[in-house]
Amino acid sequence: MNKKLLTIFRWLVGLLFIFSGLIKANDPLGLSYKMQEFFEAWHLKGFHDYTLALSLGMNLLEVVAGVAVIVGWQMKRVSWLLLVLIVFFTFLTSYVLFSGKIHACGCFGDCVPLTPIQTFTKDVVLLLMIILLLFNASKMKGLLSSKVSLSVIVVSFFSIVLLQWYVLKYLPILDCLPYAKGKNIIEGMKLPPDAQPDIIAMTFKYKKDGKQVEFQDSVPTNVMEDSTYEYVDRYDKVIKKGTGLPKIVDFSLVTMAGTDTTQAVLNQTGKYVMLFVKDFTTLDKWKDDFEKARIVLKQKNIPLFLVTADAGKAISLFSNIDILKCDATVIKTAARVNPTYFYMQQANIIGKYSYVNGNKLLMQIK
Repeated sequence: MNKKLLTIFRWLVGLLFIFSGLIKANDPLGLSYKMQEFFEAWHLKGFHDYTLALSLGMNLLEVVAGVAVIVGWQMKRVSWLLLVLIVFFTFLTSYVLFSGKIHACGCFGDCVPLTPIQTFTKDVVLLLMIILLLFNASKMKGLLSSKVSLSVIVVSFFSIVLLQWYVLKYLPILDCLPYAKGKNIIEGMKLPPDAQPDIIAMTFKYKKDGKQVEFQDSVPTNVMEDSTYEYVDRYDKVIKKGTGLPKIVDFSLVTMAGTDTTQAVLNQTGKYVMLFVKDFTTLDKWKDDFEKARIVLKQKNIPLFLVTADAGKAISLFSNIDILKCDATVIKTAARVNPTYFYMQQANIIGKYSYVNGNKLLMQIK
């Protein structure tokens, strides 16, 4: 095969793997949550505790393999590794495309959203290129000496380890989520301008002579008056799937009394702070700094809300603070680090800080 073409394939494969690994290494928890979706679809929830470790390892492997194929280090072995990876990725993207159980595979994280058909096509093309690289591995020479190539790979290895450690502690460097600094939560909850919502019909389910029948929107009078019809259930049925979804779904803030206060909080005048706490497993690491922040915020007359999925625990730990309930999945999306401070002005996110960087929040307030 033509060496120039092989070189092009080599660079394309290497750069795509590096880019894919880097963009997900910027937010390893995002990939971890996506893995949990797959495990739930396959009824393997027991693997949830291992998804973060798998995510960290997968991102590291992608980048290192991409660097190795570009510098031409151990081409035969690296080509086999790439083949195993791309066969696995192609299986995942084909599952997303043909099963319809998962919205997207998250191959390029949240920063480069691709449709299922786009990701599947990408993986098929990569698969063909990697097969060609494998069969022609002996024809490709390294760009650098073996020692220098190994040094480059080692540096890339530790660079990705450091990157993932940093973002897990201090939030992603590149925040592509709808809750990023500069975003407006209320605007994110709206449908895109050209999108159509789901068309939903209220559906009533009845049983007659052992057979189930359904009626949409209302139940005919003759059925209501016929005692042989037995009521079974009422539910909402999607008649026509919408053409799009809001970027922010299911975001709500509920008081301890059960009142939805989302709009009231997001539309209040002046600035305020929300601390998103998924759970309190890391409490010892941030409680003291949080108490200091509470004092400063009170002195500045800046409202503080503790937003959590575990409101009962929050009540037992803190007093004289506004506690709001929020879904755990929403919190995981909004705040990749547990917990995370949101500095707000109405629905606008003007600052976002990991608990480790709480001092930066106070500096911005001062």
